[in-house]
Amino acid sequence: MAKPQYKSDYIHGYTNYTTQTRSKYSSNIRPAYVKRRKTLKRKTNPLALLLNILLAALFVVYVIPVYYNNVTRPFFTRANKYPAVKTDIVNIAFPTSNYLHNSHFMGMNYLQKTETAKPQMQKLYETYSMTALESKLKNLVAAYPSLKPSIYVWDYESGKHADILSNEVFATASIIKIPVLIQLFRSIEAGAIKLDDKIAMTDYYRSEGSGSLQFKGARAVYTVDELARVMITESDNSATNMLLAATGGMNALNQSLRKWGMKETRINDWLPDLAGTNVTTAKEMATLLYNIDNPSFLSLNSREKMIDYMSHVHNNRLIHAGLPKDAIFIHKTGDIGKMLGDAGIVYTPNGKKYIVVMLVNRPYNSPQGKDFIVAASSLIYNYMVNTNL
Repeated sequence: MAKPQYKSDYIHGYTNYTTQTRSKYSSNIRPAYVKRRKTLKRKTNPLALLLNILLAALFVVYVIPVYYNNVTRPFFTRANKYPAVKTDIVNIAFPTSNYLHNSHFMGMNYLQKTETAKPQMQKLYETYSMTALESKLKNLVAAYPSLKPSIYVWDYESGKHADILSNEVFATASIIKIPVLIQLFRSIEAGAIKLDDKIAMTDYYRSEGSGSLQFKGARAVYTVDELARVMITESDNSATNMLLAATGGMNALNQSLRKWGMKETRINDWLPDLAGTNVTTAKEMATLLYNIDNPSFLSLNSREKMIDYMSHVHNNRLIHAGLPKDAIFIHKTGDIGKMLGDAGIVYTPNGKKYIVVMLVNRPYNSPQGKDFIVAASSLIYNYMVNTNL
């Protein structure tokens, strides 16, 4: 091959070489490429195409409108296409809330922590057990084998106490009216209700059992003060239900009990609760009584009103019957046939002051329940007054 004379000859020779090379490789590759494209090309199935079009049409006509009307539109407009159908999302997500809850807010039940970091009520300051008194009480219990009593006695001055099954859960009967009364005056102090507010009696609140309001005419109107007084002095169940509703109902009271520090005391039914589902322990009821005197929990005005009610209880046949006439007793009794109880604070003539709570399970309406409480009250009083604690 002759050597090029000029630069242009170099360029011309390179171009010819490139063109020849490209043609060479193209001639080897292109036929295979064309053949591959022909093998990949498929014929369209008219039946499959028709079926796809039909399915798409059905989706547009039937599925999209239903989804829009029942999901999309209600979600953005908050409209319910079927107002007769009520869907409770909370109960769907948490179905146990109907029967497993301890709090209530804006119409919904829910569980909350059962203990607060610092209970609002003060605990009883206990020092030593009064073993001699406990021994005497146990001997008395042995004389009444058909009964099962729970007893707690606590001395204000020394902190000494006597304990017979005081942490065991018992039905409260009408003794539950003590926490209802406390809840009422806590609500008054919070400004949620006033003593001179008026509440009308309706058949919804009317309740059988103890109390005279059940026999009053429909739409009779009472002040909160009147209701609180008959709730305690007459143990009126209708008045209790009216005040319980006015302070938030059962769930609100249970929530308060948890905040106060009560672990076992709770209300599960409106009064009269003959089944005994409202429960407490003797020691927790004693703690509730102790905090009536707690100035950081209740004001002096509230305390005076509550003591006024509780010092005029008509039923004086239980603990009160075992005390001398010159002793002062503020209390609340309870009786549902299978359980008889009394809880209060005793002020003795010599200046002693002690809390006593008795809850007694008995054969239905057995008079032995009353006899035991009177005898135990007399025994406790004589020990507290005559023993140097």
